Amino acid sequence: MKPAEIHAKWKELQKKISEEFDSDTPDLKVILFLIGVQELGKGPGKYSKRQKEELMHIATCRLLSEMGFYELEGLDQDGWPHWKLVKPVPSYALMEQELLLKGLAITYFEDIYS
Repeated sequence: MKPAEIHAKWKELQKKISEEFDSDTPDLKVILFLIGVQELGKGPGKYSKRQKEELMHIATCRLLSEMGFYELEGLDQDGWPHWKLVKPVPSYALMEQELLLKGLAITYFEDIYS
């Protein structure tokens, strides 16, 4: 996807999630958190600050697995997924990294909403 397309689809995704959850417009962190909760598979719940950070990490690994950077190693005794790095992630500038994650998140939710 080109940057302009990512920006347009990102706005659509934010609107859809905002309406579905009857909430404010979500930023990238919120959307990563939602993906993490989805990937954990335990549904909504109360999570500590550390668990929320871990959920966003799970989401980031899941999204980057689409590009072959991570692969699922397995689940721990509590059912939390663990990912292993299979090839180094290039050093992207912050804006490039954000655009990449947004594009991958759009694709992730397109699969869910279709």
